[in-house]
Amino acid sequence: MYALLRISDPLERWAWRNGQLGITAELTVPGRQSGRPRSVLAGLMRVGGHSYVGHPNGRSQWTRNLRAARRIVVRLPFGGGVLRAATRLERGAERSAVIEAAGRQQPWPANWLYAAARAHIEAVGDYYRLDPVGESGGEEG
Repeated sequence: MYALLRISDPLERWAWRNGQLGITAELTVPGRQSGRPRSVLAGLMRVGGHSYVGHPNGRSQWTRNLRAARRIVVRLPFGGGVLRAATRLERGAERSAVIEAAGRQQPWPANWLYAAARAHIEAVGDYYRLDPVGESGGEEG
């Protein structure tokens, strides 16, 4: 599946730049070993006035980088990049609310997949709250 995603990346980025991928944002975080900027397209969920990102299958390369850097640049299709502090969510009400919101906010078929895999995502998903730099300090919670 990930090989298919790599092949389809240019088409996905074109659709994203044209505002066609729902809640998708471009996330850029420095590599935890190289320090070089690494970008990925991922869902930017909004719950209760906060923004969140994460990976439903647990830690991925970009979430590992985010956990190490505690900072991320978020760019929407029609805007510039904004630096945010990232706080990793532990199991609890806030994290569960983000996972539930991801299922509602994602476009089809991702919303259906989130609903079908909710127990798996609750068990292994890796999610972060994004705050303006200086508000949360980006500390892990």
